[in-house]
Amino acid sequence: MAATDTTMQTFFQSPKFAVVGASTNTAKFGYKVFKWYIDRRLPVTPVNPSAKAIQVGDEEYPTVGSLSQLDSPKDTAISIITPPPVTLKTLQEAKKLGIPSVFLQPGTFDDAVLNFARENFKAVVAGEGGWGGEGWCVLVDGDRGLRSAGKL
Repeated sequence: MAATDTTMQTFFQSPKFAVVGASTNTAKFGYKVFKWYIDRRLPVTPVNPSAKAIQVGDEEYPTVGSLSQLDSPKDTAISIITPPPVTLKTLQEAKKLGIPSVFLQPGTFDDAVLNFARENFKAVVAGEGGWGGEGWCVLVDGDRGLRSAGKL
């Protein structure tokens, strides 16, 4: 099943968010996606096993090393910015924890990842579509999704 605006609305109705692959490097998409959530004042947790915190402006946001360290995984939708093999392992962990929805940024998936995601989560935003030309991306499509969920 392909992602749609309705899928994105379902994703953004989540009360909490996490960014898997959040980066301390401001040039990387892992940083840009995490900052996107911060800029919109959404409750977001950076997931990065090798950094203690992510600095955005004057604020420092403590990271968690894995999804299992989230306060309430069943109430958390996750954006993923990792290579496909890491994404698949992340999705397997997310399924065990009861995470309901995932947003796979461009470059994070292959057919196996997409199939696994679509079979195991309430909402999967990924693949062809969106407004950016390279598939669904929170940096391009996120504001529209937040508006449809009544959060912007």
